[in-house]
Amino acid sequence: MIIVKTIKRVVITLITLIGFSLFVGCEDVNEIDPIEFELNSGLVEDANGYYHMTLDTTKWQTLHRIEGRVVRNGEGVNIIKFGWISNHYWFIGDTLGYVIENTGSDELWYIGYDTTYITWYNGFEVPIVNGASYSDFDGYVNTMIAPVRSMKGDTATIYYGYYDNWLNEDTYGEFNVIFN
Repeated sequence: MIIVKTIKRVVITLITLIGFSLFVGCEDVNEIDPIEFELNSGLVEDANGYYHMTLDTTKWQTLHRIEGRVVRNGEGVNIIKFGWISNHYWFIGDTLGYVIENTGSDELWYIGYDTTYITWYNGFEVPIVNGASYSDFDGYVNTMIAPVRSMKGDTATIYYGYYDNWLNEDTYGEFNVIFN
């Protein structure tokens, strides 16, 4: 009699658990939302979607940080590698710069006795945007753009891309910057 009651109790418990799981339903735990990228250029955007960057023509290059954030379900995504490229670049001329070797005198004066010009970069192509960056723990990703003063009036297209290894998807985008 005790064995029959125990078996009935086990069967009722199993039926209850199976019935409860049918009412609760199953959620597909393999469903993963795609990554979303939110660009924050830090530049003024016009009505046509073009960003405007004022160049400092008293210097050769004007530096500017471009920021964005990658999120999945509203949460930042860590360690997403971004590739960046632009349709604008410039060439290094005959001299990148120079180094002056100094020595001190007994009267504590610095004396420049030798100047070495750095010429081995002549003709090198220099992109205006850093080529790669990674998102941080909160999903923020940054890159630097550095157009030169001779690009004043130009419109550069900045291209970016990243790979979501959870969904096996590549995402590409672009935005335009007018150099004022």
